[in-house]
Amino acid sequence: MPVKAVIFDLDGVLTDTAHYHFQAWQALANGLGIAFTEHDNEQLKGVDRLGSLRWILQHANQQVSAEEENRLMQQKNQRYLELIAHMSPADLFAGVQPLFAALRQSGIKIGLASASKNAALVVVRLGIADQFDYIADANKVVNSKPDPEVFLLAAKGLGVAPGHCIGVEDAVAGVEAINRAGMQAIGIGEPSVLKNALKVYPSVQALKFADLVKL
Repeated sequence: MPVKAVIFDLDGVLTDTAHYHFQAWQALANGLGIAFTEHDNEQLKGVDRLGSLRWILQHANQQVSAEEENRLMQQKNQRYLELIAHMSPADLFAGVQPLFAALRQSGIKIGLASASKNAALVVVRLGIADQFDYIADANKVVNSKPDPEVFLLAAKGLGVAPGHCIGVEDAVAGVEAINRAGMQAIGIGEPSVLKNALKVYPSVQALKFADLVKL
């Protein structure tokens, strides 16, 4: 089926905000007396804010009330916003702009499907907000990846049937979400990790427009 839209994840695909999330989660965890390492942070790839908090708490056999969960999430988010305040177009991964330009020139729509509630803010700071035909993020869905909801919402917002969409992800949960949405999955990262992606590239810079249209 011809490709009519490409839907990108944000963190780890178009820019690297993972280390900011790590620093914010680590600060929160340390305040709770919980050790939180970069390896732990890898387990949170593609997971939404509430799911991430609950993973950290369960990892330390801690439980808190729903009210306390909300307070902790707000605390983490405030720290994250402080960390990303200096982001600029210089933080956009190499290769994104040429790929976007080729997609737009060919009439292929560009969507975003992010587990982050701050996705809209980040793409503004990166200088690419106006290049998306539709942005779906954690503010607009109930279920997080690997549930396909955010990718299906993006496809609906773009006005393109899922079968005509390609999803680009760097997380196992994200690749699963793409597949469950009935789209073709492109992975950014390690083939040994993203085993269920149709093809895997080491970076978005290595992903060329010609590779996408061949699919």
